[in-house]
Amino acid sequence: MSNMRNKVQLIGRLGAKAETKHFDSGKAKATFSIATKDVFKNAKGEKVEETTWHNIVAWGKTAEIVEKYTDKGSEIAIEGKLSNRTYEDKDGTKKYITEVVAEEVLLLGEKVTSA
Repeated sequence: MSNMRNKVQLIGRLGAKAETKHFDSGKAKATFSIATKDVFKNAKGEKVEETTWHNIVAWGKTAEIVEKYTDKGSEIAIEGKLSNRTYEDKDGTKKYITEVVAEEVLLLGEKVTSA
């Protein structure tokens, strides 16, 4: 384990269409969330399904791919790293955000398009 690093792999479905911004520099940034599901048995032996939402940020070509080929409900595999940041809201309260910065995406299934 001497080569430990910050690496995240997730497979999930988009909760909504990615929000994409294009900057004057030509670079794109896509932000979206995906849901992952874990199924397990609790102490009583009952099947439990637990959904977790993950905030994702993609940059450059990766952002453009997400923008062009995904929509709400699209299944996607993400590989990236965890990023933590803080900011102060308008009331001066410090907010903490943890998100996955996507380095690679793999589109799973067919392209989903909104009707």
